[in-house]
Amino acid sequence: MGRQSLMDKLQIRGGRQLRGEVLISGAKNAALPELCAALLTADPLTLHNVPRLQDVSTMLKLIRNMGVTAELGDGGTVVLNAAALNNPEAPYELVKTMRASVLALGPLLARFGHAKVSLPGGCAIGSRPVDQHLKGLTAMGAEIAVEHGYMVAKLAQGRKRLKGARIATDMVTVTGTENFLMAAALAEGETLLENAAQEPEIPDLCELLIKMGAKIEGHGTSRIRIQGVESLHGCAHQVVADRIETGTFLCAVAATGGDVVLKHGRADHLDAVIDKLRDAGATVTALADGIRVQSQGRLKAQSFRTTEYPGFPTDMQAQFMALNAVSQGPSKVTETIFENRFMHVNELVRLGAHIQIDGKVAVIEGVEKLSGATVMATDLRASASLVIAGLVADGETLVDRIYHLDRGYDQMEAKLRGIGADIERLK
Repeated sequence: MGRQSLMDKLQIRGGRQLRGEVLISGAKNAALPELCAALLTADPLTLHNVPRLQDVSTMLKLIRNMGVTAELGDGGTVVLNAAALNNPEAPYELVKTMRASVLALGPLLARFGHAKVSLPGGCAIGSRPVDQHLKGLTAMGAEIAVEHGYMVAKLAQGRKRLKGARIATDMVTVTGTENFLMAAALAEGETLLENAAQEPEIPDLCELLIKMGAKIEGHGTSRIRIQGVESLHGCAHQVVADRIETGTFLCAVAATGGDVVLKHGRADHLDAVIDKLRDAGATVTALADGIRVQSQGRLKAQSFRTTEYPGFPTDMQAQFMALNAVSQGPSKVTETIFENRFMHVNELVRLGAHIQIDGKVAVIEGVEKLSGATVMATDLRASASLVIAGLVADGETLVDRIYHLDRGYDQMEAKLRGIGADIERLK
């Protein structure tokens, strides 16, 4: 992301129905750990459907800095080779922009027996679950010191490999679960992960590790069992489709009306969202390799509350609120996961939405029409909700600060233009 994209805006002229086909990109939160899985073997690893996002470029820079070769092909294909890895270190300059860098710690320890990884910037141990990572890896026989802003890890004296352990984290941590999975794949003996994360990106990482020769069972549940093996080999793997990008396009079509096929989209990863869309009056059909969504006329507003997977995702709350804003009737949205997750509300109100906030609850009274205005994106999902609102508003909407959008959506405006939206990026 160059300086110029910090100033980019999206210009949207609303009121057009969406029709056609959209290719859903791979999930960022599956691609990042899967890029780190390349560190576990000296063989080449081929990943397809890797999204073109800032965090992915940062992770590629990070592992290249360690001596890994990474070649980018067409269609989101990346070929990685960590045979000549010579620098098992993740420096602060590269880590500070991306918390997921901590995912290098487990694989490096497992394969090389030592690693040095910077703490994420502005993140005291204890405030984010980095301490859970350290606790779990220590149980597996690592000695980890935190010094000068770095986690310096090595195997306990006399050990040649990490050893299996029972790890029960104090909280559900997605990156923690991923780190333990990769470390345990090469550890001696059995590792049991209790309280493991269950998001679809976890089973996807497990499927990749199994193709590489790992022995894993129970993925997709809160108890995952791993039998360590001595070495892993290369393979090819397609990164699972991004469920939040899929959900965002589902809401966009539901709001504007139309008929769109979301290629690679996985209906089974979005049950809670799809149930609400059907209750609202949209037609959502699971296909062999995708989802078809059809909608016409105003839908019926739906109340919901966000909860951990497989509940209604907090990452879909803003987009569905934009849909509720133009649906018939009142609705209540309860946010239980993150505070500060209602920053988009003031901007939606600028477009004519009727929304009031009371603590963790937003009360929405659907209006027939929104009207275009200049609005500002405050975070990744908030920016997606403003794009959806702009697609249904009368006249012209300008969305400012869309670098937030670029962090999690691979060429969103080009995909929307491909299905009939009047939208362009102003440099």
